[in-house]
Amino acid sequence: MSRTRTRWRLGLTATALLVASAVVPAPANAEDVTDYAITVDPGARGARIDDTMYGVFFEDINRAADGGLYAELVQNRSFEYSTADNRSYTPLTSWGTSGTARAVNDDGRLNARNRTYLAVDSGSEVTNSGYNTGISVESGKAYDFSVWARADTRAPLTVTLHDADGELAEARQVTARGGWAKYRAKFTATRTSTTGRLTVAAGSPVALDMISLLPRDTYKGHGLRKDLARKIADLQPGFVRFPGGCLVNTGSMAGYDEASGYERQRSYQWKDTVGPVEQRATNSNFWGYNQSYGLGYYEYFQFSEDIGAMPLPVVPALVTGCGQNRAVDDDALLQRHIQDTLDLIEFANGPVTSEWGRKRAAMGHPRSFHLTHLEVGNEENLPNEFFARFTEFRAAIAAEYPDITVISNSGPDDSGSTFDTAWQLNRDADVAMVDEHYYNSPQWFLQNNDRYDSYDRNGPKVFLGEYASLGNTFKNALSEAAYMTGLERNADVVKLASYAPLLANEDYVQWRPDLIWFNNHASWGSADYAVQKLFMTNVGDRVVPSSATGTPSVSGPISGAVGLSTWATTAAYDDVRVTGADGTALLADDFSGDVSRWTHTGTGSWRVQDGQYVQSDEAATNTMVEAGDPAWHDYDLHVKATKRSGSEGFLVAFGVKDTGNYYWWNLGGWNNTTSAVEQAVDGGKSTLVSKAGSIETGRAYDIDIEVRGRQVTLMLDGREWGSFTDDKPAEPFRQVVTRDARTGDLIVKVVNAQAVDARTAIDLGGAKVGRRAAVTTLQAAPDAVNTETSTAVAPVKSTFDGVADRFTYTFPANSVTFLRIGKR
Repeated sequence: MSRTRTRWRLGLTATALLVASAVVPAPANAEDVTDYAITVDPGARGARIDDTMYGVFFEDINRAADGGLYAELVQNRSFEYSTADNRSYTPLTSWGTSGTARAVNDDGRLNARNRTYLAVDSGSEVTNSGYNTGISVESGKAYDFSVWARADTRAPLTVTLHDADGELAEARQVTARGGWAKYRAKFTATRTSTTGRLTVAAGSPVALDMISLLPRDTYKGHGLRKDLARKIADLQPGFVRFPGGCLVNTGSMAGYDEASGYERQRSYQWKDTVGPVEQRATNSNFWGYNQSYGLGYYEYFQFSEDIGAMPLPVVPALVTGCGQNRAVDDDALLQRHIQDTLDLIEFANGPVTSEWGRKRAAMGHPRSFHLTHLEVGNEENLPNEFFARFTEFRAAIAAEYPDITVISNSGPDDSGSTFDTAWQLNRDADVAMVDEHYYNSPQWFLQNNDRYDSYDRNGPKVFLGEYASLGNTFKNALSEAAYMTGLERNADVVKLASYAPLLANEDYVQWRPDLIWFNNHASWGSADYAVQKLFMTNVGDRVVPSSATGTPSVSGPISGAVGLSTWATTAAYDDVRVTGADGTALLADDFSGDVSRWTHTGTGSWRVQDGQYVQSDEAATNTMVEAGDPAWHDYDLHVKATKRSGSEGFLVAFGVKDTGNYYWWNLGGWNNTTSAVEQAVDGGKSTLVSKAGSIETGRAYDIDIEVRGRQVTLMLDGREWGSFTDDKPAEPFRQVVTRDARTGDLIVKVVNAQAVDARTAIDLGGAKVGRRAAVTTLQAAPDAVNTETSTAVAPVKSTFDGVADRFTYTFPANSVTFLRIGKR
């Protein structure tokens, strides 16, 4: 997945002032408050907000599916784990054996798509350890056990559920006999445990596959873990985007069949994931583990329906992304995938008399799933190759299903050459909707609230399919809340938006931040979840135009020391010179002596070798060494750099304040495909400017960076590579006003992402409103996080009785506040 205060006051009646001050505490010191004004124009007509404005994006990352939303408690139930999934895996990963049990891949298997089974000798047993600390069960709850077994003679199987303290339920026995058949038993837990184990003991030789234990109590009886499904449902999402993400556009595009040699590293292909679970394919997961596909397309459609959300599937476009960046040049394979996509629409919507509608009905859902939107591709870094294939998908879908909205994308970043090219292609072809993705620092989100103000109202609509500030603290959530006011204000352009990723199992994390965290027995919403839920359950139906005063800030020049770094690369640096704008020499180092002026703050291994400063650990990332004064500004930095080996290029830093706050020019990043300037603020990085390009191994490059005020010019081998000006204010006070058509309520949404209260004069412009507002407030320390045992960020509800045409309300420091004002 690839950075002096203005004081305003409006006159109020004495009564309104008394009421307001009685409800909202006054700040202790005058210095702890900033004055603002919000002016609402209820007579103007703002953008209509669709019911599907906010949704969720589900990708199987961080064990979101197996070991997460999919309620199966047995890990590796079909013995299909492989080194193709993870180098440490074997078919017996998560299984312990006593006696003789061996994984077998031969013609005696359950079926062609379920290729490995377990042969267990008489008197032997196998034990599964589940996920996290073990199999989690609750006292009094029912659990359904099943196993597919084959035995030449009568083979009794004793099944026990236990932990270190003994039995968790009464043991059960089933007897296998003859060819492959499914056997079932029911357990009722007598104790609660989070460290359970499931053991199957064989009285005679037997072949086993698909050993399963599922809680009977799942979300609406459809096989999903209840607490996780409820947390998602509580958001009231307008859509569910699935199944990815990088799962969709990475790996082989071949099928899971004899022709491909049963390829185990494939893109997510929907036909692999429907039908009886024992007949579904298995696959490696891009994020480093196995996918059982017990949670497949049917379950995604069913879950979307269960929570009242629009299903929004994503299919591969035959151009890989997420660092792979290959275009498949096989027309027959392309046409097969296009037909698969047409079949998907039939599976979702077709009558039971159609081939795929009949298969949907056989799975238990004769009615249509009402599919209206479908996305082709995800974050492709090859925009021209992607768009050529997207065009073929779109034409085929339009010919058979003209009412389906086909969504394109703009690559993996918020800007840059890929983004610009993709958007131009989408505009020229009059594409209906374009999916944008970006993960940036809190500062970026505060700076870019106006991002969509200038988008063409007559061009393609925007689906913001993935976004997040880089962290799970309340500071991150505040910046996202501030940004969301801009999304709503531009609801005529931004039609869909979803935070990402959705789920993270705390013991299997590949990506942070995440919306909902969990383990094998508990789940909790992050600070970001609290913000998303507040917005998603108080959207409104139309924007009411409004304006607010800002927070003037005086920005000094970019200042800081300089640095050298690498990322999964070895490199040599030489001839480092820093010269002030007036010609003063600030630093000169040809590495002919020691490196006492440099401080190693990152990882890796640095030493002077042959008159160069060399980082020699090819596996290390962010290997920063720094030199100079954090107060330096207006200077020129020169570096000579040579890549020796590895997957990327150079990182040359400037404006270095500390390990979490700096700029760096990332030359040959993203697997040596792109160069960019990134800004790190409190550890979270944002891209300021980027271009496609690579760095050659063994070639010496002259790198020059000129810093003047907040303007930076970058030179590569004497030619200007690019420039930027970092002068956009990170405005901490943001607001938007919407109206709820059903209740008539005005919803005033205010974000105050700073350490002082915001005393705000609100002018409702003559709107006919009552005197009382229902108030929901999120307030916490900027570094607050939610955990399994502590909910530092949670909504607090109150009422405010001082509403008038003009009134004052003090929004607390570091807060998100929604005022629901009823009509008079």
